[in-house]
Amino acid sequence: MKKLCIVFLFVLSVSAQTWRAPRVAGSTHPDLNGIWQVINEANYDVEMHMARPALATQKGPYGPVPAAPVLALGAVGSVPPGVGVVDGGPLPYKPEALAKRDENREKWLERDPEIKCYLPGVPRATYMPYPFQILQSAKGVFFTYEYAGAVRDIYFRDPGPAPVDSWMGQSVGRWEGDTLVIDVTGFNDSTWFDRSGNFHSEALHVVERYTRTSPDVIRYEATIEDANVFTRPWKMSMALYRRQEKNARVMDFKCVEFVEELVYGPFRKKPLFR
Repeated sequence: MKKLCIVFLFVLSVSAQTWRAPRVAGSTHPDLNGIWQVINEANYDVEMHMARPALATQKGPYGPVPAAPVLALGAVGSVPPGVGVVDGGPLPYKPEALAKRDENREKWLERDPEIKCYLPGVPRATYMPYPFQILQSAKGVFFTYEYAGAVRDIYFRDPGPAPVDSWMGQSVGRWEGDTLVIDVTGFNDSTWFDRSGNFHSEALHVVERYTRTSPDVIRYEATIEDANVFTRPWKMSMALYRRQEKNARVMDFKCVEFVEELVYGPFRKKPLFR
């Protein structure tokens, strides 16, 4: 039995070392086409975290309890635990930036851009709990995300600095062997990394790496640099999994109309909520 186990592990090891991603037709580059999704809790908090009663809390008789506006959500509004996706420990905030992160957490209901259906930004678009699709040909790569109808067109000829700052930034790609590397700049400061108030400035610079490691897995890495907020660059990493359903697709989740009442309702003569 022991010999069989050793042989099995050896075969798995050899297979992992010799597996080679299929190529895109007319190209020497790995085929990244497909509908992909994460299985993690990074959208709640990219750092390791324990379960907590809600993202917005207030003091209770024996510890924090959900804040009044989310109290009725019960367990639906709670935060599941997560091992985190950040490599090498806590985020290296500057002291004043850490204070702002903590303030963001206290005012989560007012400030989290996801609540208002703002475009998710990079890298958050990758690990929100919704599928996204990579469309790749011999000439280009295009990303389309279910949340808020976000999209990214990857330039393979650098067009120069982004003409205007935006939520999704400007993406310039290149290949390093079998890894797609995307350099993203030109951000505004209106997106967060997660629901826990982790934020950036307009100086954000993200370098993403997509590497297929098996038929249905892409290893994703994102190196974050923002000298206005962090003392040094830091990295997150995770696996992206191919959706297996035969009818898998990226559907419409254009949530802007779902938040119109939240954003503009207070301007009614008779608001629907107070």
